[in-house]
Amino acid sequence: MSKRDYYEVLGVSKDAGEAELKRAYRKLAMKYHPDRNPDDEEAEKKFKEAAEAFEVLKDSDKRARYDQFGHAGMSGAGGYSADFEDISFDDIFSRFSDIFGGDMFGGMGGAEGRSRRKAGVGQPGDDLKLQLKLTLEEIAFGVEKEVKVKKYVTCEKCEGTGAETQDDFMTCGTCNGVGEVRQVTRTMFGQFVNVQPCPSCHGEGRTIRNKCEACHGEGRVKGEEHIKIQIPSGVTKGNYISLRGQGHAGIRGGDPGTLIVLIEEKEHKHFKREGDDIFYDLNISIPEATLGKTAEVPTLNGKAKIKVEPGTQPGKMLRMREKGIKGLNTGKFGDQYVRINVFIPTDLTEKEKQHIEALKGADNFNPELHKEARENLFERVKAVFS
Repeated sequence: MSKRDYYEVLGVSKDAGEAELKRAYRKLAMKYHPDRNPDDEEAEKKFKEAAEAFEVLKDSDKRARYDQFGHAGMSGAGGYSADFEDISFDDIFSRFSDIFGGDMFGGMGGAEGRSRRKAGVGQPGDDLKLQLKLTLEEIAFGVEKEVKVKKYVTCEKCEGTGAETQDDFMTCGTCNGVGEVRQVTRTMFGQFVNVQPCPSCHGEGRTIRNKCEACHGEGRVKGEEHIKIQIPSGVTKGNYISLRGQGHAGIRGGDPGTLIVLIEEKEHKHFKREGDDIFYDLNISIPEATLGKTAEVPTLNGKAKIKVEPGTQPGKMLRMREKGIKGLNTGKFGDQYVRINVFIPTDLTEKEKQHIEALKGADNFNPELHKEARENLFERVKAVFS
């Protein structure tokens, strides 16, 4: 089923600023919040739809990509989509802490809602950030990379429970296994309920009598893992890939965090990059520029031959179609441009100087004569069409 326009979802214009986006999203979030609409699938759908729209429009890069390509620009591989179909409410709260901060929902969600977990489930693991440097060749065509990540991993001895045996779990005496405590405050405006995670069991609803000796009750230990990362073509510095479940292992069976892979570009020996196009400087001699030549140049996929026409001027760009980078969202290849640089020697022998001196008087080497010829040609063409 096709998605609605993000601006339409939030009810804002395409030139809406950050403050207006926040107000619009906050209004919808309050209206369709799950605690205010229990067991209402339509409200849940609209709540996630608004979160998805705000996730894209609040980010300048994502917003620019969406404005240019629409929903198709959000569907790249490796974490570049903004698909909220399977995201949990806890994830939404954690992403937009500046929106849901404080007591926005009057004890019905907000920071408290983010902290709630089902009794018996441990605490979630932290996210990890990893910088990954890529060559231009890897960026051009996409690549699979395997990296070694040092992080907390699930304890093998207790299988992540944190206890020596399953019989070592006890119901928390503070919250009676609920995992949260409530404080009721009565004011002239009515009754307010403040819900907080239980301070004794940290929201798990149970405590441990005999902790696992290997992990000391955490259910995780320090370790490392080899993780394969699929890099799509056309990424650039500042892009990131989110790998859910590949961050630090959670405490006592809690959900693992997310591994965020930040893309970096290695400087290339030959090429400079501009978007999906690449540029290469070809140095040729004065005779080669004058008489022409066939030159062999490097590309991102081996070497190729290019023809330099006689009389080619310094600075001229020669275009090699589809020899650039495969676009992230378009799937089309950019071009390679070869910039012609004519080498002028500074230290000549006497014989070489004599050759150059002999050419000074030749009409073909007089730039002023060629300038007059061009001007005369222009005047003749102008007269024909006047």
